[in-house]
Amino acid sequence: QVQLVESGGGLVQPGGSLTLSCSASGSIFSVYAMAWYRQAPGKQRELVAHITHRGSTNYEDSVKGRFIISRDNAKNTVYLQMNSLIPEDTALYYCNAGQMGITDYVAGPYWGQGTQVTVSS
Repeated sequence: QVQLVESGGGLVQPGGSLTLSCSASGSIFSVYAMAWYRQAPGKQRELVAHITHRGSTNYEDSVKGRFIISRDNAKNTVYLQMNSLIPEDTALYYCNAGQMGITDYVAGPYWGQGTQVTVSS
C-alpha cells in the first residue's frame, strides 16, 4: 500500500517554470518505478515521464528537453521540474507508483489526488 500526495501546481505564464513534488508513504518507496501523468479537460490521461528505481528516465516526446523527472529515495519523493511551459501543458498532474515492464512503465494502482497546472498569460 502506497499513499501519494502531489504538490507544487499553480498558474504560470507561458515560458515559465514549475516544480511538482510527490511524497510517498506507506511502503518501500525505493523499490517502485515512479511516473508523472497528466490529464487535460476532455482528454485521456497520458504518461509524461517515468523514472526507474535506479534512476533511469524516459519522457513523452512533447516534454523532452523541457521537463526533468527525478527522485530522492531518502525523502520518499519524486519531482517533476517543468521548464519552458506552454499552454498545452495545462492539465491535472498525477504521480503514480508502478513498475517497469520489459521496455515500458506499467502503472500501479496507487495514485495521488493530482495537482493542477495552468499555463496562461
